[in-house]
Amino acid sequence: MADVTLQGKMEQGALIRAKTTPGTQVFLNDNPIKVTPQGEFAFGFEREAELTQQLKLVYPDGLTQIKPLTIAQKQYKIDRVNGIAKKIMKPAPKAVERAARDSKQVKAARNHFSEQTAFAQDFIWPLTGRISGVYGSQRVYNGKPGNPHYGVDVAAKTGTIVVAPADGVISLSVADMFYSGGTMIIDHGYGVSSSFLHLSKLYVKEGDTVKQGQAVAEVGATGRATGPHLDWRINWYQMRLDPVTIVPSMASVLKQK
Repeated sequence: MADVTLQGKMEQGALIRAKTTPGTQVFLNDNPIKVTPQGEFAFGFEREAELTQQLKLVYPDGLTQIKPLTIAQKQYKIDRVNGIAKKIMKPAPKAVERAARDSKQVKAARNHFSEQTAFAQDFIWPLTGRISGVYGSQRVYNGKPGNPHYGVDVAAKTGTIVVAPADGVISLSVADMFYSGGTMIIDHGYGVSSSFLHLSKLYVKEGDTVKQGQAVAEVGATGRATGPHLDWRINWYQMRLDPVTIVPSMASVLKQK
Protein backbone atom coordinates (compact mmCIF):
# COMPACT_ATOMS: atom_id res chain seq x y z
CA MET A 1 0.00 0.00 0.00
CA ALA A 2 1.36 3.43 -0.97
CA ASP A 3 2.14 5.42 2.16
CA VAL A 4 4.59 8.29 2.62
CA THR A 5 4.51 11.46 4.72
CA LEU A 6 6.82 14.41 4.13
CA GLN A 7 7.75 16.91 6.85
CA GLY A 8 9.28 20.23 5.87
CA LYS A 9 8.96 23.26 3.62
CA MET A 10 8.85 22.51 -0.09
CA GLU A 11 11.30 25.26 -1.05
CA GLN A 12 14.88 25.76 -2.14
CA GLY A 13 17.33 25.17 0.70
CA ALA A 14 14.98 22.96 2.73
CA LEU A 15 15.71 19.74 4.58
CA ILE A 16 12.83 17.29 4.27
CA ARG A 17 12.27 14.45 6.74
CA ALA A 18 9.94 11.65 5.68
CA LYS A 19 8.46 8.34 6.75
CA THR A 20 7.21 5.46 4.67
CA THR A 21 6.47 1.75 4.97
CA PRO A 22 9.51 -0.11 6.38
CA GLY A 23 11.37 -1.97 3.63
CA THR A 24 10.50 0.62 0.96
CA GLN A 25 13.19 1.66 -1.54
CA VAL A 26 13.32 5.43 -2.11
CA PHE A 27 14.81 7.42 -5.00
CA LEU A 28 15.09 11.18 -5.47
CA ASN A 29 15.45 12.01 -9.18
CA ASP A 30 16.55 8.37 -9.66
CA ASN A 31 19.26 8.64 -6.98
CA PRO A 32 18.81 6.10 -4.14
CA ILE A 33 18.21 7.39 -0.60
CA LYS A 34 19.10 5.34 2.46
CA VAL A 35 16.05 4.49 4.59
CA THR A 36 16.04 3.44 8.26
CA PRO A 37 14.59 0.03 9.23
CA GLN A 38 11.62 2.02 10.58
CA GLY A 39 11.03 3.63 7.15
CA GLU A 40 12.43 7.10 7.98
CA PHE A 41 14.62 9.06 5.58
CA ALA A 42 15.83 12.55 4.77
CA PHE A 43 16.75 14.55 1.70
CA GLY A 44 17.25 18.18 0.72
CA PHE A 45 16.83 20.82 -1.96
CA GLU A 46 19.98 22.88 -2.52
CA ARG A 47 20.08 26.69 -2.73
CA GLU A 48 19.47 26.82 -6.49
CA ALA A 49 17.57 23.53 -6.80
CA GLU A 50 15.39 22.80 -9.81
CA LEU A 51 11.79 23.65 -8.99
CA THR A 52 10.47 20.30 -10.22
CA GLN A 53 11.75 17.12 -8.57
CA GLN A 54 10.60 13.51 -8.43
CA LEU A 55 10.39 11.05 -5.58
CA LYS A 56 10.04 7.37 -6.44
CA LEU A 57 9.05 4.76 -3.87
CA VAL A 58 9.17 1.03 -4.43
CA TYR A 59 7.13 -0.59 -1.67
CA PRO A 60 7.80 -4.08 -0.22
CA ASP A 61 4.78 -5.49 -2.07
CA GLY A 62 6.27 -4.36 -5.41
CA LEU A 63 4.01 -1.34 -5.90
CA THR A 64 5.90 1.65 -7.35
CA GLN A 65 4.73 5.20 -6.63
CA ILE A 66 5.99 8.23 -8.55
CA LYS A 67 5.49 11.41 -6.52
CA PRO A 68 6.20 14.70 -8.36
CA LEU A 69 7.51 17.46 -6.06
CA THR A 70 7.07 21.14 -6.85
CA ILE A 71 9.24 23.42 -4.75
CA ALA A 72 9.14 27.18 -4.25
CA GLN A 73 11.88 29.48 -5.47
CA LYS A 74 13.49 31.67 -2.81
CA GLN A 75 14.79 35.21 -3.11
CA TYR A 76 18.13 35.78 -1.42
CA LYS A 77 19.42 39.03 0.04
CA ILE A 78 22.75 40.75 -0.53
CA ASP A 79 24.91 41.40 2.55
CA ARG A 80 27.84 43.82 2.46
CA VAL A 81 30.54 43.12 5.01
CA ASN A 82 33.37 45.62 5.31
CA GLY A 83 36.41 45.68 7.53
CA ILE A 84 37.64 42.17 6.72
CA ALA A 85 41.41 42.09 7.30
CA LYS A 86 43.56 42.16 4.17
CA LYS A 87 45.37 38.99 5.30
CA ILE A 88 42.02 37.18 5.21
CA MET A 89 40.86 38.71 1.92
CA LYS A 90 44.20 37.74 0.33
CA PRO A 91 45.63 35.04 2.58
CA ALA A 92 49.26 33.98 2.34
CA PRO A 93 50.09 30.69 0.56
CA LYS A 94 50.55 28.90 3.91
CA ALA A 95 47.08 30.08 4.98
CA VAL A 96 45.60 28.84 1.69
CA GLU A 97 47.17 25.41 2.31
CA ARG A 98 45.80 25.40 5.84
CA ALA A 99 42.30 26.33 4.63
CA ALA A 100 42.45 23.49 2.08
CA ARG A 101 43.32 21.01 4.85
CA ASP A 102 40.46 22.38 6.96
CA SER A 103 38.04 21.96 4.05
CA LYS A 104 39.13 18.35 3.54
CA GLN A 105 38.42 17.57 7.21
CA VAL A 106 34.99 19.21 7.06
CA LYS A 107 33.99 17.41 3.86
CA ALA A 108 35.03 14.05 5.31
CA ALA A 109 32.94 14.65 8.44
CA ARG A 110 29.88 15.68 6.43
CA ASN A 111 30.19 12.73 4.07
CA HIS A 112 30.09 10.24 6.95
CA PHE A 113 27.11 7.88 7.06
CA SER A 114 25.83 6.55 10.37
CA GLU A 115 22.70 4.66 11.33
CA GLN A 116 21.62 7.10 14.04
CA THR A 117 18.04 8.25 13.65
CA ALA A 118 18.28 11.56 15.52
CA PHE A 119 17.76 13.40 12.20
CA ALA A 120 14.05 12.59 12.57
CA GLN A 121 13.77 14.47 15.91
CA ASP A 122 12.12 17.85 16.25
CA PHE A 123 15.17 20.13 16.22
CA ILE A 124 15.61 23.08 18.59
CA TRP A 125 17.65 26.25 18.16
CA PRO A 126 21.22 25.76 19.45
CA LEU A 127 21.14 29.40 20.57
CA THR A 128 18.37 32.01 20.71
CA GLY A 129 18.70 35.70 19.98
CA ARG A 130 18.87 38.19 17.14
CA ILE A 131 19.37 36.66 13.70
CA SER A 132 22.19 38.65 12.08
CA GLY A 133 22.74 36.63 8.93
CA VAL A 134 20.54 34.37 6.82
CA TYR A 135 21.03 31.35 4.59
CA GLY A 136 21.58 31.87 0.89
CA SER A 137 22.52 35.52 1.10
CA GLN A 138 25.26 36.67 -1.26
CA ARG A 139 27.98 38.32 0.78
CA VAL A 140 30.14 41.09 -0.59
CA TYR A 141 33.40 41.35 1.37
CA ASN A 142 35.14 44.73 1.17
CA GLY A 143 33.31 45.31 -2.12
CA LYS A 144 34.26 41.92 -3.61
CA PRO A 145 31.48 39.30 -4.10
CA GLY A 146 32.13 36.14 -2.12
CA ASN A 147 30.42 32.77 -1.92
CA PRO A 148 26.82 32.65 -0.71
CA HIS A 149 26.34 32.31 3.04
CA TYR A 150 25.18 28.81 3.90
CA GLY A 151 24.22 29.18 7.54
CA VAL A 152 22.05 31.21 9.88
CA ASP A 153 23.91 33.63 12.16
CA VAL A 154 22.69 34.31 15.69
CA ALA A 155 24.36 37.27 17.40
CA ALA A 156 25.47 36.71 21.01
CA LYS A 157 28.27 37.64 23.37
CA THR A 158 31.47 35.62 23.40
CA GLY A 159 31.07 32.82 25.94
CA THR A 160 27.31 32.35 25.42
CA ILE A 161 26.42 28.64 25.64
CA VAL A 162 25.61 26.70 22.45
CA VAL A 163 23.54 23.51 22.82
CA ALA A 164 22.99 20.50 20.58
CA PRO A 165 19.88 21.02 18.41
CA ALA A 166 19.28 17.25 18.34
CA ASP A 167 20.96 14.06 19.53
CA GLY A 168 24.09 12.96 17.74
CA VAL A 169 27.76 12.09 17.73
CA ILE A 170 30.56 14.64 17.37
CA SER A 171 32.22 13.99 14.00
CA LEU A 172 34.53 17.04 14.07
CA SER A 173 35.83 19.25 16.88
CA VAL A 174 38.66 21.62 15.97
CA ALA A 175 39.61 24.63 18.09
CA ASP A 176 40.93 26.81 15.27
CA MET A 177 40.30 26.58 11.53
CA PHE A 178 41.46 29.38 9.24
CA TYR A 179 38.07 30.62 7.99
CA SER A 180 35.63 29.17 10.55
CA GLY A 181 37.74 29.36 13.73
CA GLY A 182 36.47 27.00 16.42
CA THR A 183 34.46 24.46 14.42
CA MET A 184 32.23 21.58 15.48
CA ILE A 185 30.09 19.12 13.51
CA ILE A 186 27.39 16.91 15.03
CA ASP A 187 26.34 13.86 13.02
CA HIS A 188 22.59 13.26 13.41
CA GLY A 189 22.52 10.19 11.16
CA TYR A 190 21.61 9.27 7.58
CA GLY A 191 23.69 12.11 6.13
CA VAL A 192 22.21 14.92 8.25
CA SER A 193 24.68 17.01 10.26
CA SER A 194 24.87 20.33 12.13
CA SER A 195 27.94 22.57 11.92
CA PHE A 196 28.85 25.35 14.36
CA LEU A 197 31.43 27.97 13.35
CA HIS A 198 33.47 30.74 15.05
CA LEU A 199 33.32 29.08 18.48
CA SER A 200 35.50 30.36 21.33
CA LYS A 201 35.43 27.14 23.36
CA LEU A 202 34.49 23.52 22.56
CA TYR A 203 33.22 21.28 25.36
CA VAL A 204 33.18 17.96 23.51
CA LYS A 205 35.57 16.00 21.34
CA GLU A 206 35.27 13.85 18.24
CA GLY A 207 33.44 10.59 19.00
CA ASP A 208 31.46 11.96 21.97
CA THR A 209 27.73 11.26 22.07
CA VAL A 210 25.53 14.30 22.81
CA LYS A 211 21.87 14.72 23.67
CA GLN A 212 19.50 17.44 22.50
CA GLY A 213 19.87 20.54 24.67
CA GLN A 214 23.31 19.54 25.99
CA ALA A 215 25.87 22.36 26.21
CA VAL A 216 28.53 21.66 23.58
CA ALA A 217 30.39 24.93 23.00
CA GLU A 218 30.58 28.70 23.51
CA VAL A 219 29.98 31.51 21.03
CA GLY A 220 33.05 33.34 19.74
CA ALA A 221 34.43 35.56 16.99
CA THR A 222 37.20 33.25 15.82
CA GLY A 223 38.26 32.75 12.21
CA ARG A 224 36.66 34.93 9.54
CA ALA A 225 34.26 36.86 11.77
CA THR A 226 33.73 40.57 12.38
CA GLY A 227 32.02 40.05 15.73
CA PRO A 228 30.82 37.33 18.11
CA HIS A 229 28.01 35.15 16.78
CA LEU A 230 27.07 31.53 16.10
CA ASP A 231 27.01 30.41 12.46
CA TRP A 232 24.80 27.29 12.45
CA ARG A 233 24.65 25.16 9.32
CA ILE A 234 22.68 22.07 8.32
CA ASN A 235 23.92 19.60 5.74
CA TRP A 236 22.58 16.53 4.02
CA TYR A 237 25.92 14.98 3.14
CA GLN A 238 27.63 17.77 1.12
CA MET A 239 24.37 19.58 0.31
CA ARG A 240 24.20 22.84 2.30
CA LEU A 241 20.71 23.56 3.60
CA ASP A 242 18.85 26.21 5.59
CA PRO A 243 18.56 25.45 9.34
CA VAL A 244 15.43 27.60 9.72
CA THR A 245 13.50 25.03 7.64
CA ILE A 246 13.63 22.51 10.52
CA VAL A 247 13.04 24.65 13.64
CA PRO A 248 10.20 26.87 14.90
CA SER A 249 10.59 30.53 13.96
CA MET A 250 13.00 32.45 16.18
CA ALA A 251 10.24 34.99 16.92
CA SER A 252 7.94 32.27 18.27
CA VAL A 253 10.70 30.80 20.45
CA LEU A 254 11.65 34.19 21.91
CA LYS A 255 7.97 34.96 22.56
CA GLN A 256 7.62 31.76 24.60
CA LYS A 257 10.64 32.74 26.70
